[in-house]
Amino acid sequence: MALTTDDLIEGAPRVVDSPIISADSHITEPGWTYVDNIDPAFRDRAPYLTDTQPDGATFHVPGMSYKIHLGLHSAAGRASNALAMKGTPFADLHRAGWDATERVAAQERDGIDGEVIYPSVGMLLCNHPDLDLKKAMFDAYNRWIADYCAVAPERLYGCGQTALRTPREGVADLEAIADAGLRGVMLPGSPGTITDDGSGDYDDEMWTEFFEASIDLGLVLSFHILTGKSQRARGPKLNNFMSIIRGNQDLIGTFIFGGVFDRVPNLKIVTVEADAGWAPHYRYRMDHAYHRHSNWLQGAKLQRTPSEYFDEHVLLTFQDDWSAFDMAEAGLIKPEQLLWANDYPHSDSTWPYSQHMLAAQTQSLPEDDRRKIVGGNTVDLYNLHHLFS
Repeated sequence: MALTTDDLIEGAPRVVDSPIISADSHITEPGWTYVDNIDPAFRDRAPYLTDTQPDGATFHVPGMSYKIHLGLHSAAGRASNALAMKGTPFADLHRAGWDATERVAAQERDGIDGEVIYPSVGMLLCNHPDLDLKKAMFDAYNRWIADYCAVAPERLYGCGQTALRTPREGVADLEAIADAGLRGVMLPGSPGTITDDGSGDYDDEMWTEFFEASIDLGLVLSFHILTGKSQRARGPKLNNFMSIIRGNQDLIGTFIFGGVFDRVPNLKIVTVEADAGWAPHYRYRMDHAYHRHSNWLQGAKLQRTPSEYFDEHVLLTFQDDWSAFDMAEAGLIKPEQLLWANDYPHSDSTWPYSQHMLAAQTQSLPEDDRRKIVGGNTVDLYNLHHLFS
């Protein structure tokens, strides 16, 4: 059954005695993240933080038309009637968002053993129109997150960022990210090379070298929601919340129908925070589209059915999605594709009630599948076995 954080109980026993890893957690960038770490040539355009009412803690990004309020970026554990985008002062944000020592304590409170760490402000910076500034901002973030994760590398598995101005530069970024000790790379929803007619997108053969380099370097490539441009959903604003998974579905289709996995057969991608219960219908719908309509709709000539690529190459993170566990139990999605996450410290987080929620939602799963989904798959994907042997 679906549970909200208002229904959950803190301090429940661990659901498994094997590693429990959040495959999608976040930091809350402090005001000095970019200003202190950016190339000096871009410092006068670096994102900066203000902390005055009525906005509360707010990032301002030169070249972007909107401000980034941090209230919902650090609202884990709050009652639903206390959630607000604006008005939260920096002092009231979860300190663990930028203090790695406090982060370990937050993990222990939630009963988990580690987290794959994504940015918060950096997600929205993926949509910045200035590629040169984007490159400088992402390099600054990579410096900051590497230092943050270095405090507890056995528990904090950071993801870097790249602007992807060119494939060659993307490979250089991968090398720098790997050298910094980070575990993965959060790619922007659209590469910097994409044009108005759609050429230069991720299904373009120009990216083959980049994908192969990520495999050689052992870096996991992922796509997080809200990192690509999208049109606002119609109707009430709450409907926009319901539509945010669409961007990740579009990316899955781009890779599969574009033949990327035929060209790079060892590549896997992770779609992050887009839930997973929808996956069985989506994979069926891809097969239907390919078999029925590929004669008149453009796409690559595939060696296998779209659903086979989906099953072998796509992994999905989710936090509170009981239907994902149900689909796994019913055999409609492979348990090996599912990566549970707590999304700390964002407003959609299950922290600090994750164990109670997982106990309720996984009670019918076989023990082996439960172990895989709540941590084992993430250990395999990010090659963390040496930390839990």
